[in-house]
Order: sequence, then C-alpha cells, then structure tokens
Amino acid sequence: MIKLEPFEKANFHQLISWIDNEEHLMQFSGPAYTFPLTNQQLLLNSEDKNKFSYKVIESATHLVIGDAEIHLNTKNIAILCRIIIGEKNFRKQGLGQEIVKQLLHISFIGLACKKAELNVYDWNTDAIRCYKKAGFTLNQLKTRKQVVNNKTWTVLNMNIDKNKWKN
Repeated sequence: MIKLEPFEKANFHQLISWIDNEEHLMQFSGPAYTFPLTNQQLLLNSEDKNKFSYKVIESATHLVIGDAEIHLNTKNIAILCRIIIGEKNFRKQGLGQEIVKQLLHISFIGLACKKAELNVYDWNTDAIRCYKKAGFTLNQLKTRKQVVNNKTWTVLNMNIDKNKWKN
C-alpha cells in the first residue's frame, strides 16, 4: 500500500534523479518541463496555487517511491498529472492504480471537483489499463500529437465524472 503526502523541496533531488532523458521527462510531465529537469523548474511549479503535488510513500518501508500531481484548471476540473513510480523495483505491482484512486479521492472529496481528466501517450498501454480500471474513459475529441526527439507521439485524453467514480 501507499500513501500520498505533500511534495517538498527536499524531494526535488530524488525526482530529478528518476528522469534520465528527454523522452522519460516528456512521458512524465508532457511539455510542462524541459530536459534536464531542474530545481528551478520544480520550484516554479510548486509556487502555483492551483497545483497540488504529492510524494508517493510505500507504507511498509516508508520509502518515497514516486510522485503525482493534481492541477485545478479554470473550470474546477482536476487534471491528474506527473504520475510516476520512480523506484523501478516498485513498478508493475498495481501501485499506480492506488495512486490514481487516492488522487481521485482528493479531487472529488477534498477539492470538490465534479470531473477529473488526464493525458496519456497511446503507446503507454500499462498506464491506459490502470486508468481504465480506475473508471476513466477515452475522450476522442481531445486527442493530439506531440513531437519528441523527431518522433510523433499521440496524446490521448481520458476523463471521469464524480458521479461515475467509485469511492
């Protein structure tokens, strides 16, 4: 199991260490950051009052194993973003789904949002499967392209309404 706690400046170095190339950064953050990821970029992000950043802590070991964020847009929609299990030995254990469940609880209960959405690259099938298990559905109207290192990636948008969410 995991728990989410506020992301702090003390966690910057660890997050930066998990991002080792431009493609990995783009997978994690979309175009929000530029490679290499720096303390300054993270500091600017942390100053945005519409962004709620969390470190992911594995309960048994108390290790910080990942990060996640909620961004409230102007329509009070929770955008789940920058979800990463940085510690490789904790991947593929279903922890991503637990992170998403907790982010949705914060979004719908704590922040009183009526809808949540996220973006994911079409080749990231593990993430798409995770989001579908959490109740997200594809929004075909918000698909777009992103060029990364001369490759074109397709960005899919997924969403869930509070009334369809299973707490």
